[in-house]
Amino acid sequence: MACSEEQGGVPCGFFRQNSGNSMSLDFEPDAEYQFVEQLEERYRCAFCRSVLHNPHQTGCGHRFCQHCILSLRELNAVPLCPVDKEVIKSQEDHLQHCLFQAVQCSNENCREPVLRKDLKEHLSADCPFREEKCLYCKEDVVVIDLQNHEENLCPEYPVSCPNKCLQIIPRTEVDEHLAVCPEAEQDCPFKHYGCTVKDKRGNLQEHEHSALRDHMLLVLEKNFQLEEQISDLYKSLEQKESKIQQLAETVKKFEKEFKQFAQLFGKNGTFLSNIQVLASHIDKSAWLEVQVRQLLQMANQQQSKFDLRPLVEAIDTVKQKITLLETHDQRLVVLEGETNKHDAHINIHKAQLNKNEERFKLLESACYNGKLIWKVTDYKLKKKEALDGHTVSIFSQPFYTSRCGYRLCARAYLNGDGSGKGTHLSLYFVVMRGEFDSLLQWPFRQRVTLMLLDQSGKKNHIMETFKADPNSSSFKRPDGEMNIASGCPRFVAHSTLENAKNTYIKDDTLFLKVAVDLTDLEDL
Repeated sequence: MACSEEQGGVPCGFFRQNSGNSMSLDFEPDAEYQFVEQLEERYRCAFCRSVLHNPHQTGCGHRFCQHCILSLRELNAVPLCPVDKEVIKSQEDHLQHCLFQAVQCSNENCREPVLRKDLKEHLSADCPFREEKCLYCKEDVVVIDLQNHEENLCPEYPVSCPNKCLQIIPRTEVDEHLAVCPEAEQDCPFKHYGCTVKDKRGNLQEHEHSALRDHMLLVLEKNFQLEEQISDLYKSLEQKESKIQQLAETVKKFEKEFKQFAQLFGKNGTFLSNIQVLASHIDKSAWLEVQVRQLLQMANQQQSKFDLRPLVEAIDTVKQKITLLETHDQRLVVLEGETNKHDAHINIHKAQLNKNEERFKLLESACYNGKLIWKVTDYKLKKKEALDGHTVSIFSQPFYTSRCGYRLCARAYLNGDGSGKGTHLSLYFVVMRGEFDSLLQWPFRQRVTLMLLDQSGKKNHIMETFKADPNSSSFKRPDGEMNIASGCPRFVAHSTLENAKNTYIKDDTLFLKVAVDLTDLEDL
């Protein structure tokens, strides 16, 4: 086997090959040795036929002494193996292609070394840092982050209503749901009239009916307060109008005095004194004019601001409606009583129907013996949906190892997953969160068998069996709704599954079976 550079004094081009854990002895060249037992052929040089001295092996598999292989290279420009005439290559890059060479995973953050022959499967099925489509939002997510993505980040992940109204909704529609959620708390519509009730949206309608008289009294009280405010505003306007009238009379009085002083100025007194008196009266007149102008402006603003006729008309309309409501109040009470009785009967029937439906579904589909028979119908349509990327995988109904045992299900990729994508049906086993997990032993350790059932009656079933790895996160106690699936990405080839000679698919339907070995499993 060739090498790329000289190491430890060994000539470039060949590997020195010693036995694994045994001692290596260097024999002197051209010396005669006698062995207790007959020397095996593999310890002889293929050129000199003596015991190997500083042995080297060529790419064709034959062994030579170091000085013998150097001699062959010196004798011929292109050295040939004397046994099979193969060219002895001085450099060979076998390690670059060796399937058993440990290589680094190419996925970011993955530090796990794997054999080159296992790298493809590791990248497609085993690497926790590979990307996989989110079941809900269809985005590519690193597998190790998938659970956190679904539970905390995925916009389409189904979550419970924060108000605990029992509805399951996508995370992005929570705000929209809260706007109509019957369990959301909301103020009474008559809050502005003084009602302090705050209750769930679904209960407010009942509150409005039961507190109708109280609400009307609150409206009447609010209207009475408005009428008092209107009366006060009218009084204030009357006072301002009276003051304006007084100022107008004062202006007239000053105008009369001004005329008298003007006449006096023309007849008596010195010129200077008359000028001073005139200036004084002019200043007073100007001040009075400013005051009158301001008062008139204020009066106009108040008049436009407090034009109360529409408000009075609205109050009269409300009074008429209140009178009409009080007239029919007694009739409403009777109708409400009858409606409540009907609603109570309807709710009782609905609850009973829901209870019966849930119980029927549970009895119809649940298995408690650790075995699941999964009927997959419309195979062609579902495979096309997987191929188009609409519904990449499908889940079976849950099944249990016992009445109080592990809750489990199966997950199938009809167009394949990982290394089986596009060529195989991939089948996985999933551990789900159950009601009795706190009483069970973790991690899950049982042997699991996955089967594709033959529908011809010949029982040519296809099956794979594996034992749960206690160190894998797939078999720990679930933190979310379910763990990461574990199973066979290349469970059955499409060419085998869809072959007309086989009867694994009949009437566009196939049957998958999952069986859990219940041996040594304690029953609660």
